Amino acid sequence: MSAAAAPSGPRILLRRLREVMAGEGSAQDRMDQLVMAIAANMVAEVCSIYLLRDGMLELFATEGLKPSAVHKTTLRIGEGLVGQIAQLARPVALSEARSHPNFAARPETGEEDYHSLMGVPVLRGGRVVGVLVLQNRINRDYSADEIEAMQTIAMVLAEMVGGALQEEMPGVGTFGTDGLPRRMAGLSLNEGLARGVAVLHAPRIVVERHVADDVDVEAGRLTVALKDLRVQVDSMLQAAIAEPGGESRDILEAYRMFAHDKGWMARLHDAIQGGFTAEAAVERVQVENRARMSEISDAYLRERLHDLEDLSNRLMRHLTHGGQMPEGDVPEQAVVVAWNMGPAELLDYDVDRIKALVLEEGSPTSHVAIVARALQIPVVGRLDGLLDNVESGDDLVVDGDNAQLFVRPAADALVAFSANLETRQAKAAQYAALRDQPAVSKDGTRIELNLNAGLLADMPHLDGTGADGIGLYRTELHFMVRATLPTVSMQTDFYGRVLDQAGGRPVVFRTLDVGGDKMLPYLARHDDEQNPAMGWRAIRLSLDRPVLLRMQIRALLKAAAGRPLSIMFPMIAEVSEFKAARKLLDREVERQTRMGEPTPSTLRVGTMLEVPSLAWQLPALLPLVDFVSIGSNDLMQFLFASDRGNPRLANRYDELSPSALSLVRDIVQRCDAAKVPVSLCGEAAGRPVDAMALLGLGLRSISMGAASVGAVKMMVRSLDLPSLQTFMEGFYDSPEHSLRNALKKFAEDHNVAI
Repeated sequence: MSAAAAPSGPRILLRRLREVMAGEGSAQDRMDQLVMAIAANMVAEVCSIYLLRDGMLELFATEGLKPSAVHKTTLRIGEGLVGQIAQLARPVALSEARSHPNFAARPETGEEDYHSLMGVPVLRGGRVVGVLVLQNRINRDYSADEIEAMQTIAMVLAEMVGGALQEEMPGVGTFGTDGLPRRMAGLSLNEGLARGVAVLHAPRIVVERHVADDVDVEAGRLTVALKDLRVQVDSMLQAAIAEPGGESRDILEAYRMFAHDKGWMARLHDAIQGGFTAEAAVERVQVENRARMSEISDAYLRERLHDLEDLSNRLMRHLTHGGQMPEGDVPEQAVVVAWNMGPAELLDYDVDRIKALVLEEGSPTSHVAIVARALQIPVVGRLDGLLDNVESGDDLVVDGDNAQLFVRPAADALVAFSANLETRQAKAAQYAALRDQPAVSKDGTRIELNLNAGLLADMPHLDGTGADGIGLYRTELHFMVRATLPTVSMQTDFYGRVLDQAGGRPVVFRTLDVGGDKMLPYLARHDDEQNPAMGWRAIRLSLDRPVLLRMQIRALLKAAAGRPLSIMFPMIAEVSEFKAARKLLDREVERQTRMGEPTPSTLRVGTMLEVPSLAWQLPALLPLVDFVSIGSNDLMQFLFASDRGNPRLANRYDELSPSALSLVRDIVQRCDAAKVPVSLCGEAAGRPVDAMALLGLGLRSISMGAASVGAVKMMVRSLDLPSLQTFMEGFYDSPEHSLRNALKKFAEDHNVAI
């Protein structure tokens, strides 16, 4: 390190701080002593403590800045470097702070002479309650050890904030809501509508004692708690084995591996050897993991770290004898509120009492979302500021259909909720009445309505909706819920169960669509990609890793065993890619025949059409395929060069624009002329207006989510297709941005149920 002296050992420092905190005098006096001790130990000219009060970061103590600034200098969250540390909950270390774009000096503090700055957040119960800052006149490069030491000190400071300081100055370092109604928008992770009482999930246990009196005793406590944790996870896994479906079992298998992870256990024991109690060691490693999560964009790896967060919370409860979530504390109509959750944590609850789940983070492929989907629990995620705006016991309305959360809803919101619930229930009754009716238009045209699926838990929806089959089975989800590559026998068993549950109805399996932003950790990784959606993914990855594709094809062929099988390849950009993939499939068919194993009764091989370039190779492609499936989600994003995950572009382009509709119509007409069946799977197929337009283009087979089948079938049965096709003919060359309003007007004029 560049300073004149090294900081003393962590145990000595921790004991010195503990002595100060346990000493006489007011909390303010002890904070003043703390900053002096920290500055001396860390060889810094300035040490300052900023604490949150009334939503602002207030300078509470300083060694080196002007004493007159204490309790007068304040910063907003996000303002200056101190505010940035609080906002991001991450350390900052700069040898020349003045050059940072967020640098903001306060002249009343007298900090003009200081160049380097290092600050860490003060966290209590997982929330930022303040910032601890060092400053030096020289351009000092703070080492990783120094940053870690400051994080350790911040943990001890948090203990004081939650104790003596709050007794003397109520409101310091606490969060609360203003009690006003709020509407929050997020991301729908599972559809549904629910109202209930907010239950703050597993409130993080606040560590009251950080410094170990005897590290050997603490190490023994940790060993016992880890053993109890493993027994608990093993019991959960045994219970999941009998569960219909299977995804929860696979998820818990991966989860169980973390409970036995030697690296995680070593970090916990190392923290204890540094002088922490067992609880403080768990909290310390959690802080490290959260910092890692903030730097990781890969969704799969973030989910693995969320599972580790779940295990840490569970381990903390074992250490404090908190055990499992007490069922008596969960109300009958509960909405669980969490930053994020591991899959096992949701299963801790009496799920019959859980009406919805809302998350500050979360993703559609997260393990907890998959489990919630299997339990038919509405989920809304990506709700920024959720935990700052919801208190335990708050009245909540969750709208999973429109990705909204209403906190302490006003009377008008409750009236709207009741009306929406009644409408939803009435529509559900209408859709249920149509379940066994065919999707036939008024002019007698039969439309095939299929489901998009990716989980065994989705398969019962075939009977529940009356869908014709599975138009798209996303096989990658089976790979994403596992910690290791599934073997051929595991895949064979899984695909066989899918076909069994389909009960003879057609299932189209899409081969692995991973890579880019869906990389699996057990595959070799490449450097970060600038445009992962257009990068090394799907068939590109599979052709570069042919063993992976051959294993999957082999499993699919074995699973079919005398039954019909349909396979399609994703993200084919040119005919040569399809031919290369088909060659691998043919080799596996030959192998199966040569070994005397049963082959599928029929084998249909097709392709996804989601890359626009393939549309101009249709004359060469169509003689080689048995069917084509248009992947509208990717096709539209590539057509408009518009990232569908970018909220700024969410409404910039419309799938019902003349250009998009013309492209799809041309594809359909070419396939029809070649007598090659064509379908479309994507979000557009599940929206009645969009689905109506697709039928007007000539499509007679579309695939959608289970929740959309009833509404689309009702639309089909009220539609006269020749009238719609005649109406649409005049619009393909239109310069308009979208035909959506015109199509809605057509539906209104012709009594089409949209």
